[in-house]
Amino acid sequence: MTEQTAKSYNETALKIILGLTILQLAVTLLTDGFVLSFDEAMWHYIGRNWFRNHLIPYQGGADNKSPLIFAIFGLSDVLFGVNYWFPRVIGTLCSSVSIFYIYKIAKHIAGERAAIFAISFYGLSLLWSTTGGRYVSFTETYDVLFIILSFYTYLKQKSSRGLFISGILAGIGIGFRLSAVFGTFTLFAVIARKRPMQALVFLAGVLSSVIVLIVICLSAGIGLKSLFINGLSDNYGSGSTTDHAFIWKLESFTNKFFYSELLLFYPFLLGYIFIKRKVDLYILWLILEIAGLIAVGTFGALHLKELLPPLSLISAFFTEYVITTYNVSFKKMLVVVWILFFPKLLEPLINFKKIMTGKTATFEVTENKSFTIPDEETRKKLGVWIKTHTNYKDKVFVAGFGAQVQVYSERISPTIYFNATQTKLAKQTLFNDLKRNKPFMILIPLFPDYQNLVSADMRKYLDDIVANYYSFQTLQYGYSVYCLK
Repeated sequence: MTEQTAKSYNETALKIILGLTILQLAVTLLTDGFVLSFDEAMWHYIGRNWFRNHLIPYQGGADNKSPLIFAIFGLSDVLFGVNYWFPRVIGTLCSSVSIFYIYKIAKHIAGERAAIFAISFYGLSLLWSTTGGRYVSFTETYDVLFIILSFYTYLKQKSSRGLFISGILAGIGIGFRLSAVFGTFTLFAVIARKRPMQALVFLAGVLSSVIVLIVICLSAGIGLKSLFINGLSDNYGSGSTTDHAFIWKLESFTNKFFYSELLLFYPFLLGYIFIKRKVDLYILWLILEIAGLIAVGTFGALHLKELLPPLSLISAFFTEYVITTYNVSFKKMLVVVWILFFPKLLEPLINFKKIMTGKTATFEVTENKSFTIPDEETRKKLGVWIKTHTNYKDKVFVAGFGAQVQVYSERISPTIYFNATQTKLAKQTLFNDLKRNKPFMILIPLFPDYQNLVSADMRKYLDDIVANYYSFQTLQYGYSVYCLK
């Protein structure tokens, strides 16, 4: 390859990465309501309590995520108050770094053309609704970034120093999300098979990161027991996020793997398996990531992000093989890939029109006077209403899945389980907290989703408290509002 040709490929790659970054910003920022999503609201609430109110995670609000993600949202609150855009911009930048290092991995293994295909496969698939394209601020973005960096460091620098740094990067990925352990184990297994003693160097790097992160948590006042309960043990069993019947899990698996855009990768994957005829680093990486998804069992859209790096590299390597072997046009093949993998951008276009026309969502009551669940923008409005009708020190409890209302109210909940977590531990803690520390205001949803999604014992407990200690004030956006007598 001539120097001029290499320069041309580099320029093409940079243009693609820039274009993908712009597309990602459009997808993630032009979402309905222009507000924090349900999960983002939970993390912003906990992060704000940490940074603004000095209530550390798991004592100022409980969720099953890492303190690292709470810190990002806490920083967002410190810098810009309650906003949805800053974490998504940071997440987009991290995704762009991931794309760049996917390019570098593919270039190192198979050359410039393969690298351009790799970033096309990876960058476009990140934007799909199937893979949670709009939710770039979630933990998967960060754990995938550090696993990709770990793989690149391993491939580029196989010295002891390089392996140790690779382990450090993988450990940071685990710090963001435990599922990063599957990508980490891929590297450990490959290194151990070739150089068993060097695998210990890699493992030392992983443990170094994990230990440093634990020390930081302990220094911040976050105990190991809290980390274990919220990060692991309370995520399994009755009432947890993984508490689903086998049929539900099987249906979710089928929908994600056989009725989604993920199907587009399969011809490339099958072709790669056919020409390789062995389980290499990238096939092993994919297998272990799929095993991780099965272990969790929920098959959420965002979980599929874990599969995209190995799938994209595998697809790029096979495409390069086809181009080289059968003398296929590089440009024509690239156009085909972009047409096939380009995401559906209808929602961002609709929301861009909303910005230009000034039209916003409205809350509706159906003809039979039964309330429908408010959309995200309406929940933000309810939160702002609470803020204007309470004092800063007033505690407010929003029953059900009311994290968005809670975060925009800028009021503290009387319980760490401010959102409807329904494990045995969560319910008992909620009951005890409300018994000891009754809030100034309680909001009870009137829409059917509350009855369907929140357990009867939780609803009865709240109804009893409201009946005994509160008086009805008003109806607001599908919620009955009660204030302490």
